[in-house]
Amino acid sequence: MRIVDLSATLDLREVDSLLATDDEEQSVNKVVQDILNDVRKRKDQAVCEYTRRFDEFDLTPDLMRVPPEHIREYAAGADDELVEILRKAIHNIRDFHEQQVEESWEYYAGDGVRLGLRRTPIASAGVYIPGGKAAYPSSVLMNVVPAQVAGVERIVVVTPPRSLEENPLVAAALQLLNVHEVYRIGGAHAVGALAYGTETVPRVQKIVGPGNQYVQSAKRQVYGTVDIDMIAGPSEVAIVADETCDPSWIAADLLAQAEHDEMARVWLICWSKGVAAAVFDEVETQLELLDRKAIARLAVVNRGITFIVRDEEDAIELVNHIAPEHVEVLMAEPEHVTDNIRNAGAVFIGRYAPTVVGDYFAGPSHVLPTNRTARFFSPLGVPDFLKRTSVIRYSGRALERFGGMIEKFAIAEGLTGHARSITIRRRQA
Repeated sequence: MRIVDLSATLDLREVDSLLATDDEEQSVNKVVQDILNDVRKRKDQAVCEYTRRFDEFDLTPDLMRVPPEHIREYAAGADDELVEILRKAIHNIRDFHEQQVEESWEYYAGDGVRLGLRRTPIASAGVYIPGGKAAYPSSVLMNVVPAQVAGVERIVVVTPPRSLEENPLVAAALQLLNVHEVYRIGGAHAVGALAYGTETVPRVQKIVGPGNQYVQSAKRQVYGTVDIDMIAGPSEVAIVADETCDPSWIAADLLAQAEHDEMARVWLICWSKGVAAAVFDEVETQLELLDRKAIARLAVVNRGITFIVRDEEDAIELVNHIAPEHVEVLMAEPEHVTDNIRNAGAVFIGRYAPTVVGDYFAGPSHVLPTNRTARFFSPLGVPDFLKRTSVIRYSGRALERFGGMIEKFAIAEGLTGHARSITIRRRQA
C-alpha cells in the first residue's frame, strides 16, 4: 500500500494524478461500445454468444429466463439461519426507505392559479446483480426494496449464469421479495439487453445496480436510451483515522472493500506517520488470512494509498476532493470531520460503524456513487424510481391578468407563435 506524504502541502493536483483512470476507461469504453452495438443489432443471438465467450455457459434464448419454480428450487437450498438474517435485513432496508417516500402536492397560488408536483413510479426497472467473482444476495435487497417502496410494477433482475445455482441465498433473496422476472445474463451485454430489448428480454425504463468497470461503462453509454442510477463500482473506501483507533480495525476495513475486486480502491487518510506504518503492517498480516487474498492484494498494491496530511482540516478537504463511495471516520471525536464532509456516498461515523454494516444490514442502500461521482450523484433510493411531473392549472381570470406579460415575454424571445397561443385565448376569456 503506497504511502503519500502531503503533510507539508496538500497538493490536490498530485492527488488527481494518482487517482486518474482515463486511459483504463477509454480502453474499456471501446470494448463495451462494440458489445452494445452488437446487442442492439443482433439481440438474443449476440447476448448468447457473449455469454458463451465471457461466462463459458452455453446459453440459448429458451434458457435465458429463469422459471419461477427454478428460483424456488434454488432458494430451498439456502441455510435457514441465513434466510432469517435476510428477512431482518429486508425489514431494516424497507423501514429506512419508507422514510424517503414523498407525496404529490398542489397549492393555490392566488388569482385562479393552482400549481403542484405529481410523483409517479416508473413502470419498469432492471436490476443488475453482480456475479462472477462472487454472488451478492445483499445487492438484491439493496436494489429491489427501494424500487418496491416506490411502487415500480415490473422489476427485472439480470445476473450472470450460475449465480443462483451456486449461491442459493441469491435465489432466496429473490423469493423473499417476490421477484419472478429473472434472466441468467451478466456483463455489458446484459445491460444492452435491458436497454434495447431483445426477442426474449423486454426493455426497461431504468437500469440500476453495482458492477465492474464494464458494467458501469455500459450503463453510462446507454444513458439517454434508458435512465440509470449512477456509476456504482468498483468499490471504494476512504478511512479517516486518528491514533485512538486500533490499526488492526483500520486494516480490516480497508481489506473488506479490497476483496471485492482487483479494481477496488482503498485509501487511508491520517496525520500520524505512526498510524500509517502500523496500518501498513497490519494490512500485510491480514491479507494472508483472506480467502480472496489474491484479489485483495492486487487492489491494495495497485490502488491502495495512505495519505498523510497535516491535520483534520486537510483530511476534510482531501475527502471532499476525492468524493469516495464510502467514508469511515474512525476517531474518538468524529463529529467535526463528519459534519464537514459534503462529497461521499455514505459516511460511517465512529469506530463501531464499519462500512460492512452498511453493506448488509443497516438500512440505507449500499448502491453508492463511485469513481469520484459522489460530487453530484447520491445513493440509490426511492426517489430514483419516481418521476416528477409539474401540474399547472390556470383559470380564465388568471390568463387575463397575466397574459399580457406572457405575450411580451414570448415576443421578446422572437416567438410570436407562443404569443398568439395566449392572445387567442384572451379574446375569449
